[in-house]
Amino acid sequence: MPKKFSYRGYDLEGLKKMNITEFAKLMKSRGRRALKRGLTDGQKRLLEMIRKEPTKFHKTHQRDMVILPEMVGVKLGVHNGKEWVTVEVSPEMIGHRLGEFALTRQRVKHSAPGVGASRSSKHVSIK
Repeated sequence: MPKKFSYRGYDLEGLKKMNITEFAKLMKSRGRRALKRGLTDGQKRLLEMIRKEPTKFHKTHQRDMVILPEMVGVKLGVHNGKEWVTVEVSPEMIGHRLGEFALTRQRVKHSAPGVGASRSSKHVSIK
């Protein structure tokens, strides 16, 4: 049996019924402070686009946007500085930031040294 989602004792439907100020009271201090200060113009535009067309894919640079309950189920393209990373918002992401799910640094994959990387690679046998 799958585990039922809850955030601070509220299920997803209860969270969606709340307005932003009521939801902010449930959050930890960093998210609560961000929502108390108000959304930036870009964040407001993103939220309006999501409310207008929730099924459409939206691209955004708003990595510092706190994920709200009304954003659950939306597919977003979050810019990581180089490309758009597709993020599908799930209930477990509520309260986090969008940028946490679009990593800016890739894992370093080391292999053999390239030409000119060491003194031995300069040696060419005459044979």
